[in-house]
Amino acid sequence: MKKTKDVLIETKSALPRLSASRERKNLALERIADRLLAEQETILAANRADVDAARERYGEVMIDRLTLTSGRIAAMAQGVREVAALPDPEGRVLRRVERPNGLVIEKTSVPLGVVAIIYESRPNVTSDAAVLALKSGNAVVLRGGREAFRSNAAIVAAIRHGLEDAGLPAELVGFVEDTSHESAEELMQAVGYIDLLIPRGGAGLIRRCTENARVPCIQTGTGICHIFVDETADQDQALDIIENAKTSRPSVCNAEEVLLVHRSIAEEFLPRLRERLCGERAARGQVPVELRLDGAAAKIIPGTPAGEADFDTEFLDYILAVAVVDDVDAAIGHIARHSTGHSEAILTRSEENARRFTALVDSAAVYVNVSTRFTDGGEFGLGCEMGISTQKLHARGPMGLEELNSYKYIVRGNGQIR
Repeated sequence: MKKTKDVLIETKSALPRLSASRERKNLALERIADRLLAEQETILAANRADVDAARERYGEVMIDRLTLTSGRIAAMAQGVREVAALPDPEGRVLRRVERPNGLVIEKTSVPLGVVAIIYESRPNVTSDAAVLALKSGNAVVLRGGREAFRSNAAIVAAIRHGLEDAGLPAELVGFVEDTSHESAEELMQAVGYIDLLIPRGGAGLIRRCTENARVPCIQTGTGICHIFVDETADQDQALDIIENAKTSRPSVCNAEEVLLVHRSIAEEFLPRLRERLCGERAARGQVPVELRLDGAAAKIIPGTPAGEADFDTEFLDYILAVAVVDDVDAAIGHIARHSTGHSEAILTRSEENARRFTALVDSAAVYVNVSTRFTDGGEFGLGCEMGISTQKLHARGPMGLEELNSYKYIVRGNGQIR
């Protein structure tokens, strides 16, 4: 097993060779997409071994996060090609100023350098992170979880083959083989080797990174996402949106975890909600949603009484916390107390309530009559994403190419002195 320090040295040493033309970088991405498809049987075999080993420790929802299929690999390759087709942020002049003394000052987009990502479970993150870093002019160090080690290693091998096919060094994509806590700590402390660290996983991982990292760190991912059903909402549409937000893929960070319902419609809406998410799903042979109800909701429909922690929990499962609130301001207040700043939605036909909600809810993505499941780099037109930033500096929401660049000032003159 290669030492983590050696991976960091190799990746940083390879970075100057990425000063390639846009055409060369795009060629590399096309070759990577080709290799993902050409080597998919190897990747799928590695993934089957990971899934078989994981079944002893994880439930079906988490197994779904880990599982690859030929369709998912095809989607990974398509995401790579979509990133290749996007405008290159590197070298873009963001602002140009000509001063009275003749100085020309250009604020210019530049890569961060070496970006490291620590992530869990989802092997598609391996290709997403690598291609976004490469397209934006960065080298990348990947450190996945042990549950996906074989899958990640096979995907990295395909990516490196694609780089070599395009005449670029394979070491631009570093892969940490050590999946222990020690290797994660080493990345957090890698001053001089890592320019940005991105943790992408559960709350525990993100907390360890933000509390212990000595390198710059982006807080990502934890999603206690809320949907508020206003008294004016189209209830049929609301049921469609809620079912999608909760059940289409409950193991991801943009899935709904909390539902807030306006008190004036709760007697009518909550029984319909229970029938939709519990009765109808069970009748179709699908997993019914467990409803964890506050006191007011529990007086209207049967369910599990909500505990103290249920409105502060990212379930990542077929579980939904439900509360009844008095009005839009009460919903906004509830979200302010419990949200992780990821994604929130209001379902309403009131333009005034929509404006108030979007103005006062302080999250990375705020929706009106839309499922929270759209908070995603691909859905936002970024090709894919490095993660969902839930902080405000330096990036917020899905992190794509632009968020993986910083800037510098290039100043031109003709002998001026101060």
